[in-house]
Amino acid sequence: MTRIFEPYDMGPIKLRNRIVMAPLTRSRAPEDIADERVALYYAQRATAGLIVSEGTPISREGQGYLFNPGIFTEEQIAGWRLVTNSVRANGGRMFAQIWHVGRVSHPSIQNDGALPVSASSKTPVGAKAFGYDESGAPGLVDPPAPRQLATSEIPRIVQQFAQAAANAVNAGFDGVEIHGANGYLFEQFLNPLVNDRTDAYSAASMDNRLRFTLDVIDAVVERIGAQRVGIRISPYGQLFDMPLYPEIDATYTRLIQEIGKRKLAYVHLMDQSGFAVGDTTIDDGAATGFRSLLSTFKSYLPQTSLILAGGMTRDRAEFLIANGVIDLAAFGTPFISNPDFVARLQNGWPLTPPDRATFYGGGAEGYVDYEAYSPDDA
Repeated sequence: MTRIFEPYDMGPIKLRNRIVMAPLTRSRAPEDIADERVALYYAQRATAGLIVSEGTPISREGQGYLFNPGIFTEEQIAGWRLVTNSVRANGGRMFAQIWHVGRVSHPSIQNDGALPVSASSKTPVGAKAFGYDESGAPGLVDPPAPRQLATSEIPRIVQQFAQAAANAVNAGFDGVEIHGANGYLFEQFLNPLVNDRTDAYSAASMDNRLRFTLDVIDAVVERIGAQRVGIRISPYGQLFDMPLYPEIDATYTRLIQEIGKRKLAYVHLMDQSGFAVGDTTIDDGAATGFRSLLSTFKSYLPQTSLILAGGMTRDRAEFLIANGVIDLAAFGTPFISNPDFVARLQNGWPLTPPDRATFYGGGAEGYVDYEAYSPDDA
């Protein structure tokens, strides 16, 4: 089976294969602006059918990690334009992952030392932001209890997402992926054990909990069109203090149904079954629940592509695509140390293991210095 290496039409967007480079935070933008090195990094990996950028904050308020290139200033837009031009010159297609971390931030990153904002007033126990410690050095820091957004502020956040989407298109991206996964702002509204609001965005009903996510989707679609919009979600994910809750299946099934009605370009599912959360790994029950949801989601998305990430292998990708469960397969970590990952996967060439010490921050080492495989060197 070789379907993952065949071209795929994601609506009007033509992909050279069904392999997606998943978003990977690398923290290589000292001024929070993508530069020539960032452009080289993505251009090296442009043989993927689709690249989804690292999370790019929609505002300073939405940022939770230092050295991530944002998408809210003219300088940042220009930086990303250099990246997209480089990817396109190498035949690639690229979506920007637009991002607001909510409560997973720290005053040292915020304007004027403000508290992070969230749907919730609850501290994300065990979560870490990447900010400045008490000595002023960059490092992992504990997020404080956030400031709960007032109802009147939520339209501002919604419009920031819409503006970020427009900025991304201006920067040359083929579209945007709304980052609705991994315990960030959207999940802080969706999860009834985190959302402690009492307004129209409260956990009192399914409609209330979904309201923010659907408001953002609708605003972004209105600005750039549904065929340019994807969303990433992580049902059963427990990153950053996201407890499991009984309504998970109903919540995400309803969300998928609403997305299907809106005919987005894609839904990007993140399977966190094997992820470590603190000192524990997500339990088997969560993995079983995720697989059950996955088996039903495609039926609700007749005009929307389904991408799966998490523990992906060539065999698993081929099987799921051949059986109509997913349309595209996303790979993350292998792309870090294998810029020619698609060729290695297709030819059965060995993979270079990544240097985890260079995942975040730093310069060229562990970023753009990994070499392509040469069969002659085998």
